[in-house]
Amino acid sequence: QVRLVESGGGLVQAGGSLRLSCAASGRTNSMYAAGWFRQAPGKEREFVSGLDWSGESTFYADSVKGRFTISRDNARNTVYLQMNSLKPEDTAVYFCAGRRGIAVQTTVRAYEYWGQGTQVTVSS
Repeated sequence: QVRLVESGGGLVQAGGSLRLSCAASGRTNSMYAAGWFRQAPGKEREFVSGLDWSGESTFYADSVKGRFTISRDNARNTVYLQMNSLKPEDTAVYFCAGRRGIAVQTTVRAYEYWGQGTQVTVSS
C-alpha cells in the first residue's frame, strides 16, 4: 500500500505563487509515474500535470503551461508542483496521484493511489 500526502496549499492573491508537495510513504519505490489533478466545486476532477518515473518526461494541461512546473525527488519520494502567476480560475482542491506504470497518464482512472487533497484559493 502506498500513502500520498499533499501539502503547500493555501490562499494567495492573483499573480502569486505556491509550491505543492506530495510525499509518498509505504511500499514505494522510484518506479512510478505521478500526476497532479484538481477539482473545483461543481466540476469534474481534471488533469493538471504529470511526469514519468525518471522525471524527464513531463506533461501539462494547456491551461497551466508556462506557469506550472512539476518535478520529483526520488530520494525523498516526493513530487512537487510549482505554481506561478496564479489566477482565480486555478482555485480548486489539488490532488496528488501515483501509478505503478512508468509512463505518464492523463486520466483519473489510470492512477491507483491518491492523496487527500490540498485546497488552493486564488483571490482576485
